[in-house]
Amino acid sequence: MTVEMLGSVPKFGLGTFRLKDQVVTDSVRMALELGYRAIDTAQGYGNEAEIGKVLGESGVPRSDIFITTKIMPPNYGRDRLAPSLRESVQKLGVDAVDLTLIHWPAPRGEVQPEEYLTALAGALEQGLTKQIGVSNFTTTGLKQAREILGDVPIATNQVEIHPFLQNRALVEFARNEGIHLTSYMTLAVGKVMDDEVMKDIAQQHQATPAQVALAWAMAQGHSVIPSSTRRENLESNLKALNLTLTEADMARIATLDRGERIANPSALAPAWD
Repeated sequence: MTVEMLGSVPKFGLGTFRLKDQVVTDSVRMALELGYRAIDTAQGYGNEAEIGKVLGESGVPRSDIFITTKIMPPNYGRDRLAPSLRESVQKLGVDAVDLTLIHWPAPRGEVQPEEYLTALAGALEQGLTKQIGVSNFTTTGLKQAREILGDVPIATNQVEIHPFLQNRALVEFARNEGIHLTSYMTLAVGKVMDDEVMKDIAQQHQATPAQVALAWAMAQGHSVIPSSTRRENLESNLKALNLTLTEADMARIATLDRGERIANPSALAPAWD
């Protein structure tokens, strides 16, 4: 499978949140065997070295793989960000990553956006990453990031979006501003599998609720990075790329929004839209 892009970011990739040690090794290996060519990780996941080892042993050319990592808040300082990314690059066994994100805005942290975004742009200039972006940023945060970064493009804002948290204010703002969004937790940690509307739509398409959720997000122009530790689920999720939902399907899913946020760490999260 070639990497289909939305702007400068892959449309579909593998997420590795909460996957460590042999679990992440097996998941990434199986995903690569199935045709996945985009891998999303983070310094805070503690699995970059394992992913790098699998990538090195896979036989897949580096040029065919898109690697995203994220800077964790303890490394936001001007003197720490680029060196920490250099460590990530070394762990991943590459010359540079394709995309680096600020993981959380950390509004109550010691390091302010001016400092960490400028440092991230500096890491881009140093060639440690080919693109930069953000994660968990609100509309206010995106406006501020644009002011700080100036002409340096924000490749994506990676945020929680799923049928039960559709993030409409942010989605509309990003669309109007030409900022790409990557949806994480698109399956709402499995809750889409038990929803009657999602199950009914899936049955009509001879699909799974997970495939429907992924197709729904991609239909809105978002990238998705679902994770799994089971080969059959990794393979099944890929089929969402070939699932086209109807306008009626999209309208039914629109009614499921209940503002149910799953990822909301008190020390790192902003005042959400």
